[in-house]
Amino acid sequence: MQKLVFALTLACLLAPASTRAQNAYITNANSNTVSVIDTATNTVSATIPVGLSPTGVAVKPDGSKVYVTNYFADTVSVTDSATNMVSATIPVGVHPAGVAEPDGSKVYVINMFTHTVSVIDTTTDTISATIPVPPLPPWGVAVNPDGSRVYVTQEFDAVSVIDTATNTVSATIPVGPVPQGVAVKPDGSKVYITNINGNTVSVIDTATNMVSATIPVGFAPFGVAVSPDGRKVYITNINSNTVSVIDTTTDTVSTTIPDGLAPLGIAVKPDGSKVYVANRSANTVSVIDTATNTVIGSPIPVGNNPVAFGVFIQQQQPRFAGVPGSANCHGTSVSALATKFGGLNAAAAALGFPNVKALKDPIQAWRAG
Repeated sequence: MQKLVFALTLACLLAPASTRAQNAYITNANSNTVSVIDTATNTVSATIPVGLSPTGVAVKPDGSKVYVTNYFADTVSVTDSATNMVSATIPVGVHPAGVAEPDGSKVYVINMFTHTVSVIDTTTDTISATIPVPPLPPWGVAVNPDGSRVYVTQEFDAVSVIDTATNTVSATIPVGPVPQGVAVKPDGSKVYITNINGNTVSVIDTATNMVSATIPVGFAPFGVAVSPDGRKVYITNINSNTVSVIDTTTDTVSTTIPDGLAPLGIAVKPDGSKVYVANRSANTVSVIDTATNTVIGSPIPVGNNPVAFGVFIQQQQPRFAGVPGSANCHGTSVSALATKFGGLNAAAAALGFPNVKALKDPIQAWRAG
């Protein structure tokens, strides 16, 4: 019993303090601002002026910075979450849209009209590489859990796979018509793509780089978010004013939730309890209770034309080893972590610990208990 109780609290011991509170960062395209929502109170705590027509948003895993693509300014605004002010403005390609920040060291930015991906070094907030992704305009982007592959949706019917070791396209996968949003399961086994003109979601098997399922959803699916446990995928349907919930075991729609007007961006809280949806035509954000699959409370007013395309809530999870089966368990032993990351020093760095001792101490304490 003592071990069980300790296991339930172990996640808190291993989570850096900065990961325990999450804000939702909503890009308001027509207000040129970002609304900061305190997810504890579901109220707007700050409004940050950024560039022209902010669209995509990604939060650094430690919560210290937020990266916002400014579609008509051809820039990325870097906001300091401690001050809620822009700390840097980075020129990128023409019409940046999707953005992904996988591990705290790099940010991948889609440049729609130049058919490229800009790679930002988060230490210097400068461009470290520019990757061509011809021949069609890219839109959305997501990175697999180990950071080895980047998935880019391209109009009108494909997904490009970038090998991050070489910064080159290693595969092109046909999907449905006009793919937009993209999200990867936490275990890296599947990628979910919204096809806005097909009213479908394509499921890519990452082992084969082929579509393993095509799921009918609502009209004009756009945003996509995967639950932290990987069991559900949430899809916004712009013209149906609904959110489709996909069961990832069967890859079928398990329920459809009525939502606000023209839902676009969507993200899940790290504990999996709530889903936040940006409603473009209502200038609001809805909050969905995942236990009941219903919208709770009143919609949260934000700026004009909220888009919030990307993972707009900090997603670094409490991670630990040696306690398989827990809802937020990393699911591997210390030795497996060493194998996966190429040594315990690398594992500690990748999982957000200052050193190997900090990684191992709670595990040893759990075993001793």
